[in-house]
Amino acid sequence: MSRKLIYLLLFVSLSSFAQITPKREFRGAWISIIYQSQYPKMSVPEMKHYFTDMLDSLQACHINAIIYQARPAADACYDSNIEPWSRYLTGQQGKAPEGNFDPMAFLIEEAHGRGMEFHAWLNPYRVTASENETLHASHIYYQHPEWFVKYGNKLYFDPGLPESRTFICQVVNDIVSRYDVDAIHTDDYFYPYPIAGEQFPDADSFNRYASSQGFSAGQRNDWRRNNVNTLIRDVKQTIVRTKPWVRFGISPFGIYRNKKNTPDGSGSETNGLQNYDDLYADIKLWMEKGWIDYNMPQIYWETGHPAADYETLIRWWTRNNYGGHLYIGQDVARTMKGGDLNRKMELERTLPAVYGNCFWPVYELLKNNGGITDRLKNQYQSYPALIPAYLHQHNKRPKDVKSLKAEWTPQGYLLHWKRNGDPKNPEKAQYYVIYRFRDKEKTNLEDPSKIVSITRRTDYLLPYQNGTEKYKYVVTSVDRFHNETKKGKSKTIKL
Repeated sequence: MSRKLIYLLLFVSLSSFAQITPKREFRGAWISIIYQSQYPKMSVPEMKHYFTDMLDSLQACHINAIIYQARPAADACYDSNIEPWSRYLTGQQGKAPEGNFDPMAFLIEEAHGRGMEFHAWLNPYRVTASENETLHASHIYYQHPEWFVKYGNKLYFDPGLPESRTFICQVVNDIVSRYDVDAIHTDDYFYPYPIAGEQFPDADSFNRYASSQGFSAGQRNDWRRNNVNTLIRDVKQTIVRTKPWVRFGISPFGIYRNKKNTPDGSGSETNGLQNYDDLYADIKLWMEKGWIDYNMPQIYWETGHPAADYETLIRWWTRNNYGGHLYIGQDVARTMKGGDLNRKMELERTLPAVYGNCFWPVYELLKNNGGITDRLKNQYQSYPALIPAYLHQHNKRPKDVKSLKAEWTPQGYLLHWKRNGDPKNPEKAQYYVIYRFRDKEKTNLEDPSKIVSITRRTDYLLPYQNGTEKYKYVVTSVDRFHNETKKGKSKTIKL
């Protein structure tokens, strides 16, 4: 039974819905690296400590996915032979961390060890994020300056060039093939945000390619959208060819199109920047074609905002997501200042098409802005949650664990089991959910309050007391697509 159906069967007031913690829900946080002054000042031990403390804090409020900014501006916050180390990580482009420390590899291992997904966040076209930046001598710009254009005194890959798309896909392939990422993620920066009075300088590539691609002189905007469409399709195909279980997600700007700009009235009742018309990002098409696996619109505004009302937008996206995974990007500072966290959580959990949230940025959670982390921990995310299964990728349950036993060991009273299937096969067990029930209590695996651990280990240290109380433990297997075994294996133990 799905979490949404369970909610609908519960006869409670709307205000109570936000209190119900679902068993399946995407709960993410963006770890931005760009414009974060702390990282270049850190030694490697300090950075490791900072990251582990961060993940411990997120785990405590049951965040189950992190989105790490691996490529802020045609650079690398990981060990790459294709692009130079990022200035935002080390203070100087091309400068590696001490000992060539790889923060992405470290974070992947630490996140997975805590039962969290790791999404590698890439910005496709941006090369410089501010004026007067000096690029490292190894930068691709010096090998192929013809691939780039300057707009608003900043450098960008020209999206109209096939070479730009090929290079970006090369970066994606490198990450997916070498790192154990769960997803590739891009945000809202496709064609750059428009600058008043300045045209994006793509006349050369338009004149060179548009006609052969079927676009006339008056169809430059359509041609630009086609360039981005082609990139999205190519990135998805690159991922599928490399590791088909890795997902591809987009976090677009919160408005697709304003209703007043759509001849058929299909846009939202909003008045702001538009993906389709201003950034040339046709998110609806990507969902319809299956080129992306999840959609995470940045609905950063308040409920009741005069130009971009949160409730208007979340309802619009639910009607235009083609049945795919829809998560909502939440701006923590604006939400807490606006005082509408409860209403936003109500909407997220009562609209059937919405499968979770992602919080921007992680640093607002770490400093508990407005008490949000406490409220997540104690109210909205008081129990762990599994990420909703990606059934369009694989719709079959893995096999149950084998040889479930409870034994005394030098570490203590240990519940342990054997994996059933090759751990390298994404369709087999990748992690386990451990449930605990009192003696004679009904076994309900849909109740997240019974989850005591989500782990990649094949053992669990039991909380032994005096050996007089009976408990039933159930261990289920979950594959890389988050499909869970139906019943699991159980063991009744005196603790």
